[in-house]
Amino acid sequence: MNITVCTLNAKYIHTNLAIRCLKAYCEDAYNIRIAEYTIKDPVMNIVADLYSQKPDVIGFSCYIWNIEETIRVAGMVKKVLPHCTIVFGGPEVTYDVPHWLDRLNDVDFIAIGEGEKTFRMLLDELSGSRNFSNVPGLAYKQDGTHCIQPQTNKIDLRELPSPFRFEEDRDSLSKRITYIETSRGCPFRCQFCLSSIETGVRYFNREKIKDDIRFLMKNGARTIKFVDRTFNISRSYAMEMFQFLIDEHLPGTVFQFEITGDIMRPEVIQFLNENAPAGLFRFEIGVQSTNNDVNELVQRKQNWEKLVRTVTMVKEGGKIDQHLDLIAGLPEENYDSFRRTFNDVFALRPEELQLGFLKLLRGTGLRLSAPHYGYKYMDQAPYEMLSNRVLPFEEVIRIKQTEDVLEKYWNDHRTDETIEYITRHLALTPFDFFQDFGAFWETKGWGRIGHQLEDLFKRLFSFVQEAYPEESAHVESIMKYDYLINQRFKPRKPWWHSEETKTAPLIYKQLAAHPLALGEAFASLQLREKDLHKHTILEPVTMQKHRDGWVKEDGWMLVYFNPAGTGASVYFLGAQCN
Repeated sequence: MNITVCTLNAKYIHTNLAIRCLKAYCEDAYNIRIAEYTIKDPVMNIVADLYSQKPDVIGFSCYIWNIEETIRVAGMVKKVLPHCTIVFGGPEVTYDVPHWLDRLNDVDFIAIGEGEKTFRMLLDELSGSRNFSNVPGLAYKQDGTHCIQPQTNKIDLRELPSPFRFEEDRDSLSKRITYIETSRGCPFRCQFCLSSIETGVRYFNREKIKDDIRFLMKNGARTIKFVDRTFNISRSYAMEMFQFLIDEHLPGTVFQFEITGDIMRPEVIQFLNENAPAGLFRFEIGVQSTNNDVNELVQRKQNWEKLVRTVTMVKEGGKIDQHLDLIAGLPEENYDSFRRTFNDVFALRPEELQLGFLKLLRGTGLRLSAPHYGYKYMDQAPYEMLSNRVLPFEEVIRIKQTEDVLEKYWNDHRTDETIEYITRHLALTPFDFFQDFGAFWETKGWGRIGHQLEDLFKRLFSFVQEAYPEESAHVESIMKYDYLINQRFKPRKPWWHSEETKTAPLIYKQLAAHPLALGEAFASLQLREKDLHKHTILEPVTMQKHRDGWVKEDGWMLVYFNPAGTGASVYFLGAQCN
């Protein structure tokens, strides 16, 4: 048989671990081709590529982000390859199976849950006696009747073959994210999460995992993301893996983990702070809500004080970037409660703060209890909540406006100093700044048009002029700093209107003659007056950056751009230089 395992990723840089696990589990008996696309690829292009291989079987890996596009692809494939057997599997079709059997008229089989053994046994039956009732974890229709065979025993993960040794993957390892799992299952019972359904945690063979990581690094993998739901549930296991990665990592490789913050022991963090190279690890921590009553409703156990201790210790160590998650729309968390949650978490200043919205996933306890909380949500994936009895749709929209500018201005780190100053000194709270700016953004219609970097600065300054007019000149000075410090080369046309002054040439002349006025580091550059004109920008400012923060002080900001493109250096001069 000619077999293809296929998925539609959200982005090109993603890779799908599931279809590689299927191929690895079956490749001793079957020749299986991997086919990956993205949800933005034209359906016709995907179908044409699949058709060119003339597959007898196509297995699609299905998730909330790709299910609708995958259904369209499968429908078209069935028209042009009517004898091709189409199999759906993955978390999106594992639950509410009768619904999917009735909806998916172009799909022959559904693999339920853990798919390796089910897919292998299905292939055996397709090439043999075709007695599909022998296959556990398989669902299909026979003469209009639903046939749903539950899974039997779970696979022994220690015996699974490696999904990382395929020759066709090697060339792209350095360009894409590699996903790896060292365990399956989750010990927690959060009612909004599919992981809560499978009880217990099972582990892969540690030494095999280490060999896989060595292989991936040797062959160019740069970003390796562990998909374990709680990587640090076993402290001894996490410590062993951390030590291994510290000892054997290759330069340029980054490892990402999903950890539970409040169970991370201080001695583990201290070990990482003392031993991990900066930038080697990245932590993703789900906070979701800081409202204890809300967490209790979704059976989420979380010790906020210990979580704060973990995030703070990691941040003070300066070695590991942290990505913290929030979920808007949890049961009984109204707008004011979510505002407090946001401010609680933003106070920790994570490198990235993701604001997501509750999704009522098929199979979760919260979806089953949705009527109790008055949820209205999308009928199709991703099943995002639209409102509930304490959070009306108009307030959901307001929070979405917050999410938009948070992503553009905080998570992308374009304006760190500016946002820090505004949220500490001007806005009522950080949430109020992002919400007010998001609403302003929406009234201007900017969400419907594109933008370049300079546009983002202009739009933020427009908001500042309206929201904090008496402070706008001071904020503009900090915004100039943010813009210039992140440039590798001297920009041809900055976002602000800059006028020539008679003072600037005099300052350049003074600095060329007395470079030590700006310190030894500047003097060591040995810049002549013409170099200053060519490689620097000199701007009047009303704020100066000191060691303890920004101070209102008139003067000048001199930014030097290294001709080699290695970045910018900033120096401040007092007003007496005029």
